Amino acid sequence: MKSNPGGQIPVSEIIGRDQVVSRFWQILERRSLVLTAERRTGKTHVIKKMMSAVPKGILIIPGNDTPRDLEKVHTSSEFVESVFFDVDEYLSRQKRTAEKARRFLTHLAGAEFNGFKLPTLTGPHWKTLLIETIDDLMRQQDGLVLFFWDEITLMLFNIKEREGAQTAMELLDTLRSLRQMHPKIRMVFTGSIGLHMLISSLRRLGYSNDPTNDMDMQDVDPLKLPDAMNLALLLLKGENITGDDLEKTAEEIALAVDGIPHYIHHVVDQIKELGGKASGEIVQHIVSTCLTESNDRWHMSYYRDRLDNYYDVEEKRFALRILDVLCVSNEAMSFDNLFNLLKSQIVTEDIEAVRNVLTKLRRDHYVIQNNDGKYTFRFPLIQRSWRLQRGL
Repeated sequence: MKSNPGGQIPVSEIIGRDQVVSRFWQILERRSLVLTAERRTGKTHVIKKMMSAVPKGILIIPGNDTPRDLEKVHTSSEFVESVFFDVDEYLSRQKRTAEKARRFLTHLAGAEFNGFKLPTLTGPHWKTLLIETIDDLMRQQDGLVLFFWDEITLMLFNIKEREGAQTAMELLDTLRSLRQMHPKIRMVFTGSIGLHMLISSLRRLGYSNDPTNDMDMQDVDPLKLPDAMNLALLLLKGENITGDDLEKTAEEIALAVDGIPHYIHHVVDQIKELGGKASGEIVQHIVSTCLTESNDRWHMSYYRDRLDNYYDVEEKRFALRILDVLCVSNEAMSFDNLFNLLKSQIVTEDIEAVRNVLTKLRRDHYVIQNNDGKYTFRFPLIQRSWRLQRGL
């Protein structure tokens, strides 16, 4: 195996994901699924492995072994257009047609729909087309049908900004309604930005529904230590790295980057560039350099920047101080201790506001709460980066 930070990894080289892929397919037998993951933890590879081993009798839409990437979709019409063409392409291969959807499009266009360009969808038309398209598909299927949509949360944020919160709410509600209308539909929502962020922002604007309460929420975690060590060792050997104890070096790499596959690839790639001689000192040097270099190769500033984008002013004020307090602690911290230290930095007695922001930070993968109720950074690597960025 060769190191390939940020590149496409063959399915055969995706290490340590068999168990989680099997669990996700078991969930999909019963319910739809929301997959969340922190950046770089391997979500894309898990999806890729899932789609390489689809159980018999399940139809995937789109059917090209890759999920539909919605990152660049900015309107409800663009989304429905992608669904229509994915479904229409599948039905065409089966010598069938999306009759109701095509009839509706012909009605909108005032002429026979030619199958290449959709007429303009205004008002509620996108919703009608989406419902008719799914109905056309499901009337012709006996088994489970799975829609795999990547970065759907980012798409919904885009729609909220472009078309307004009401349209984003309606789209979420329509997708839930379709899952209820068609018991054999499964939807997989994936994204590095948590769907709860979007729903929280919509609730501040009056949204009261829970559009994913029929879906199973699952995190994609980094690799467990044995798998992370195995990946690091395979990459070290594949790059002909030398050293006194490659297994020890593999363990040091895995621990230094919290088992996150993307960074394991990065560290091995850097060892190769620095001469191909491995040691614990070189591993620590590489990690320290990548956390402090001005070009931010590992994009660690993202964890600070996204607070500006997804937290309101008061939430951000508390979040910054909470993370500042936690990043300098070597041990997990009780809420009382955390709150007292927080009050030394900002004037507040609003204990519930702090609890609410802590909950949000937990859901956003910054913080975890241990079994004894104490709080700490979820990833030591992010804690270290935060402390360096903030000069603490």
